[in-house]
Amino acid sequence: MKDIPIAARIKAAMLSAAIVAVALAPAARADDHDGGRSAVHRLPPFVVASSLRTTTYDGVSDDLLTAGLGKTGLAGPAPAIANPASPTAAELRRLAIWSNYRALVDMTAKGGYGRFWGPNVDLYGNDTLGEGKIAGTEYLAYADDGSGRHNVSLLVQVPTSFDPANPCIVTATSSGSRGVYGAISAAGEWGLKRGCAVAYTDKGTGNGAHEMRTGLVTLIDGVLADAATAGPNSLFTANVPAGTLATYNQNFPNRYAFKHAHSQQNPEQEWGEDTLEAVKFAYWALNRQFATLADSSHHGVRYRPGSITTIAASVSNGGGASLAAAEQDTRGWITAVVVGEPQVNVRIRGNAQVIEGGQRIAAAGKPLADYMTLANLLQPCAALAEAAAGAPYLTALPTATTTAIRQARCTSLAAAGYVRGSDTQTQANDALALLHDAGYEADSDLLHAPMWDSQAVPAVAVTYANAYTRSSVIDNLCGFSFGTTNPATGGAGFTPAVSPMLTVFGLGNGVPPTNGISLVYNVTPQGGADHRLATPDASFTGAACARALWTNRDPRMLASVEAIRVNANLHGKPAIIVQGRSDALVPVNHASRAYLAANSMREGSRSQLSFYEVTNGQHFDAFLGVPGFDTRFVPVHYYNIQALNQMWSHLKNGTPLPPSQVIRTVPRGGTPGAAPALSVANLPAIVANPGSNAIGVSHGVVNVPH
Repeated sequence: MKDIPIAARIKAAMLSAAIVAVALAPAARADDHDGGRSAVHRLPPFVVASSLRTTTYDGVSDDLLTAGLGKTGLAGPAPAIANPASPTAAELRRLAIWSNYRALVDMTAKGGYGRFWGPNVDLYGNDTLGEGKIAGTEYLAYADDGSGRHNVSLLVQVPTSFDPANPCIVTATSSGSRGVYGAISAAGEWGLKRGCAVAYTDKGTGNGAHEMRTGLVTLIDGVLADAATAGPNSLFTANVPAGTLATYNQNFPNRYAFKHAHSQQNPEQEWGEDTLEAVKFAYWALNRQFATLADSSHHGVRYRPGSITTIAASVSNGGGASLAAAEQDTRGWITAVVVGEPQVNVRIRGNAQVIEGGQRIAAAGKPLADYMTLANLLQPCAALAEAAAGAPYLTALPTATTTAIRQARCTSLAAAGYVRGSDTQTQANDALALLHDAGYEADSDLLHAPMWDSQAVPAVAVTYANAYTRSSVIDNLCGFSFGTTNPATGGAGFTPAVSPMLTVFGLGNGVPPTNGISLVYNVTPQGGADHRLATPDASFTGAACARALWTNRDPRMLASVEAIRVNANLHGKPAIIVQGRSDALVPVNHASRAYLAANSMREGSRSQLSFYEVTNGQHFDAFLGVPGFDTRFVPVHYYNIQALNQMWSHLKNGTPLPPSQVIRTVPRGGTPGAAPALSVANLPAIVANPGSNAIGVSHGVVNVPH
């Protein structure tokens, strides 16, 4: 609260004290249906009362959307920290909002920032909001089961524009394994501009990091503490006995445990419930602010389940969590769903089909554990396929090094019988063909190289393999660990001048490589190294091991994957899914198309689900400023915004949702790195009558026009 006026600080402190008092008072729960409007409300039982804190932002020196940076500051360099050795909670929050906002959208002016989206752009696409700062109040707390080991971060932002007579909530469940602000640009911004409360959660993954050598861990606000001192207040502490930890640190110095990978809880199975709890926490916060007093010191219950228009919205993992929450919701907490590129594992029946251009997709609805471990194995080789020539380059490694890695991976794949061919080109073509057979679209051929080179796929493959097998950090599953490495040689065990822990809450994404922490292969050389440089074939043996966990039906992995599957039953809720056809991280055949097929079988005529498939759309809009991405791909975020607006019109005005359709966008073209400015000519509208672009769905069969 460093930059908040004194009066605001006093107000926030008094409000916090009042909240804790209410939390401890015996009373009816805020989500009860009975008890009358005068019933006293209290914190939901899953909220850890001692963790609760509130802060009011004036919208000038600091705010909900930009942390005081405004539209200009978000587009600028990372905000400074006064004392880099000891960042404050306010500084870490500002850094987290800056980092997470930029991570999910294209921040370039030619790509649309400040014109089609951004804090300055209003709900109608006009540049009317200046720097776009939004005043309001934040409520932050842990959700836990009493063990002190889950500690899921919940955050509610209530803008001053919130209308208590016309209440609304938008969820912004974190994308990927990001912290609690992880979906602030993907869903939070739209909700705040609409005057809605925004319900965030980090899904029990977040940026929970544990520096094994020093014992440093992060607290709920990112400030560091010693693990022993922090106890149950830690965002995450690895469960490793002291004696075992000492031996591990001696053998594997400067390693890190991360919550998503190493909590041993398979947090993904709780993502739907985490999102529902974020909504319930928002109900509590709104009752706290806007309900009348039930007695001399306690507020009553103004809002009960179903009385607030609530849209479950986010992207990627957050999108999958939103779908899961809507499926699990039986009390009307969620009104509607709008998600982008959802990472969702569908329980799909054998007679469901996805057909594109008259041809059935042989592989559809596979879980992430299957397709991600396969992609991690094959992509470095497939990057050399003839159809992948000219792919955008997205790695700091020299071109010669990257080429050598790809060639060596092809050789190792052939020797192990994964691909066929006696020469590199034939092997690479076969690797790409295998990816096609596994459900990857030909539209994503040019993205296999950057997905692996940027380490997005290796990071996800290793993190989820650890999570699904409930492995400990000391297990070094398949020979992998997370640690700092020598910038010159890639060697592990390197002690950096500044610990990455200081800013991991602000700059980390929860899935190494991140914030100076690398994905390490420990087996060779002595002491381990960056997985790309540890062996000529980029740690092929480790990648094959991770793949075998699925193909050999490791019982731990099978049980965890079964626990995270969803049934695609939205109980008649209106819903929109948006995804790019070129997505090479979460293939559309295993996510949105498969969900649409399964939903048509589960809900039949009751279904209100529309799916909008965007050609030339891929998973990472933040990459659109990279040469080669700018000329070939368009922002999916643009259509996420349109979908939210259409859902709002549907809920408030009864406007019918446009049916499922393919949106045929036009790439910007031009010279890589200097593409012409994005315009509406590149971005055709979602239409009420798509004609030949309509996506048909009936009885589990989805027909997508090519």
